Amino acid sequence: SSRPRRRVNPGFQGQLKLYEAMGCAVDTSSVLYKRYRLEMLSERFSEPQDLPREVFAVDPTTICQTSNTEVLYRCRKCRRALFRSSSILSHTEGIGPTAFAHKRITDSARLSGNGQEKCTSYFIEPVQWMEPALLGVMEGQLLCPKCTSKLGSFSWRGDQCSCGRWVTPAFQIHKSRVDEVRTLPVGNFQTAKT
Repeated sequence: SSRPRRRVNPGFQGQLKLYEAMGCAVDTSSVLYKRYRLEMLSERFSEPQDLPREVFAVDPTTICQTSNTEVLYRCRKCRRALFRSSSILSHTEGIGPTAFAHKRITDSARLSGNGQEKCTSYFIEPVQWMEPALLGVMEGQLLCPKCTSKLGSFSWRGDQCSCGRWVTPAFQIHKSRVDEVRTLPVGNFQTAKT
């Protein structure tokens, strides 16, 4: 009250809101926490040379699936496991084609949206198999580690989703390049359903 011009640091306020949203506990598996950690890394590094190990999600080929409810995503071409549903970082939907006004989208293209899914990509946390591609560069392509087919792209500066939302940093995998694999329990056996 003695200094009315002084205010709490907005970064600290953001951290307090994040802490409250996580139930007043640090939950490192929370999507909110993962997104915050990646945003802080993207601000700190101009060209990431050495990333902390905890930034990377575990490669799904190195461990067996523990949860029957978790979805596994595989390369559509060679079927190599790429990431799990717990690695997907959701974002709020953007305003759609009007966000691309700078690209001169015509009115007919704007009106042709048929109400189908607006987001054509998954934005995920980095996975261990991506590490060689990410080090030392700000943006580039994400290739399958087995067959080297293009899966998507990454940019530490961020990228725009097809729904119009800007996501920073962006580790974008196109939905058309991967298949979902759900494991269902059947008796004493585990079966995969794609």
